[in-house]
Amino acid sequence: QVQLVESGGGLVQAGGSLRLSCAASGRTDTSNMGWFRQAPGKEREFVAAINWWSGSTNYADSVKGRFTISRDNAKSTVYLQMNSLKPEDTALYYCASSPVPVSPPANVRLYIYWGQGTQVTVSS
Repeated sequence: QVQLVESGGGLVQAGGSLRLSCAASGRTDTSNMGWFRQAPGKEREFVAAINWWSGSTNYADSVKGRFTISRDNAKSTVYLQMNSLKPEDTALYYCASSPVPVSPPANVRLYIYWGQGTQVTVSS
């Protein structure tokens, strides 16, 4: 089993920045790590993902050019740097891990382990 703990959420004004962190522990058969978000009344949606070993990345169109996903293998931690935040970025952000050995997937069904989430609120 993989344990995931997110941190770094908070309240920020539009145009501001936040950096989310996700610390992973437990099993080491994870291939990809992803960030998803869910706003009230909406489905959980893909934000970004990264392959632990190659560092290849995948982004949702809505965050390309504003968000950057990265990882620190030594610390078993994945980061999501969020710049130029918009009110529509407001959501509960989740970190998740996938054992699927393919390019960082956007499909939520390919992610097995999930963190508890960290709230991001962007005021206008």
